[in-house]
Amino acid sequence: MATAHSQTLRISSLSSSSSLSLSSKLPLSSAFSVSFRSSRRAARPLVVFVSAGLDAKPTVLVAEKLGEAGLKLLKEFANVDCSYNLSPEELCTKISLCDALIVRSGTKVTREVFESSAGRLKVVGRAGVGIDNVDLAAATEHGCLVVNAPTANTVAAAEHGIALLAAMARNVAQADASVKAGKWQRNKYVGVSLVGKTLAVMGFGKVGSEVARRAKGLGMNVIAHDPYAPADRARAIGVELVGFDEAIATADFISLHMPLTPATNKMLNDETFAKMKKGVRIVNVARGGVIDEDALVRALDSGIVAQAALDVFTVEPPAKDSKLIMHEQVTATPHLGASTMEAQEGVAIEIAEAVVGALKGELASTAVNAPMVPSEVLTELQPYVDLAEKLGRLAVQLVAGGSGVKTVKVTYASARAPDDLDTRVLRAMITKGLIEPISSVFVNLVNADFTAKQRGIRITEERIILDGSPESPVEFVQVQIANVESRFASAISDSGEIKVEGKVKDGIPHLTKVGSFDVDVSLEGSIILCRQVDQPGMIGKVGSVLGQENVNVSFMSVGRIAPRKQAVMAIGVDEQPSKDTLKKIGEIPAVEEFVFLKL
Repeated sequence: MATAHSQTLRISSLSSSSSLSLSSKLPLSSAFSVSFRSSRRAARPLVVFVSAGLDAKPTVLVAEKLGEAGLKLLKEFANVDCSYNLSPEELCTKISLCDALIVRSGTKVTREVFESSAGRLKVVGRAGVGIDNVDLAAATEHGCLVVNAPTANTVAAAEHGIALLAAMARNVAQADASVKAGKWQRNKYVGVSLVGKTLAVMGFGKVGSEVARRAKGLGMNVIAHDPYAPADRARAIGVELVGFDEAIATADFISLHMPLTPATNKMLNDETFAKMKKGVRIVNVARGGVIDEDALVRALDSGIVAQAALDVFTVEPPAKDSKLIMHEQVTATPHLGASTMEAQEGVAIEIAEAVVGALKGELASTAVNAPMVPSEVLTELQPYVDLAEKLGRLAVQLVAGGSGVKTVKVTYASARAPDDLDTRVLRAMITKGLIEPISSVFVNLVNADFTAKQRGIRITEERIILDGSPESPVEFVQVQIANVESRFASAISDSGEIKVEGKVKDGIPHLTKVGSFDVDVSLEGSIILCRQVDQPGMIGKVGSVLGQENVNVSFMSVGRIAPRKQAVMAIGVDEQPSKDTLKKIGEIPAVEEFVFLKL
């Protein structure tokens, strides 16, 4: 007989028995490192922790310019060495004498830096949001905490986005250069008005929402695309959330505010430019890599894109002979998004506080690595950790664009007593799967709850206590997302939520339920879900299409309501099928819907 015990995770006030509160700072324990190795994948470090017992004043190396307010905070606690423009070799030489390192975006903190520190380096502080220039895996392996300053730049970046928007629309930079060259070309630099135009904000996080507020004040019609943005928050400022294709197809102006992730890398390319309204204008104050720069040049030359205003580039600084930079219809600035006096001081204070806190043995919510769980617990939970992350990834990919994930329920079935099952790491990994694929945040046990709260996601947990011997920690894990539309209607359960369920079999995570359909497919590679009429030959037809395209099938499972009724087929594939291959599957007469999910 199974009984259910419901436990709600309230991010602002977490239970000490089963949750990790991130609203207050946490004492560090003694240092230890654990990594898991699977026979099917490379080792992925999951936990490293830092001890900060310091008898003398620590030394902080500030490798790039930091505001005076931040330096003052640092000097009250540590010896501060401000050494700017260090070569990689000089940085590696100095680092063995330092307990902390603070950088901006210009310094690469590579594996060699961590190796050269010989274990002394305790914390790296990135004065800004992105941490592309810090080798997080190496930091974790060497027991070094990494913290960033994610909030102080928000207004500055939004203001710069609006500045570029207006300057581009009115040809300010080009007209200025013309006048200074002794010309007076009023007819050449006739601009376009912003009032009444549609602005698509791609990425409705902190900066994107601030850009939207300001654009509304300029009389623009603002739409936005962001799979995680709550629709009610968007409506509160008069913004409509739409799908990606609708956003780029209807916009007169597009402002980019998404992070650079594998999912967003070169998101704007020849294919997506072709879907845009002719004469669209693009602003990018996010990351250079989200645009295929060669494709942008082609779009500018063809007139699909009328103008672009860019603050960020794939390579910074860009080449002097860059066709993009030299293009007459491009306005370029040298990564000035955070470059206001106020933002610089705010970032300096935020990163200084985080670094000093870490050196004191405290851990702030801006930490981007170092989950904390005893090694023996992680060893037992290892396969369930992988299962949890993949269930999160599957669930969020089933959400239709524009829905906005707000309410997630996680259910664990276990024969263990509640105080014998620490679900913090499982919940964190589900959160990681839900958020990380399209976010610049690196989610782990330290920052999972904080990150979920920032995005307006409320996570509740329920435990189903099973009878029997508690040999394994968890029998199954279930993830449900409420109040959203689904890309795959069959994933909606009888109660109206997107539902996926999985368990561990022989150490391998398996998907065992989608919506109300039972399936059984290994969570490796990627998955195709098909709903079809249950009739003979369907497995062969779908398998034949994949085989003709040289897509290897690793697992296949069919769950059905009743014979000759509806069935859901779950197919594990080793390679990503082409669009043509997926189209052929959809054209099979008995296939009613399908979706490709990437793990």
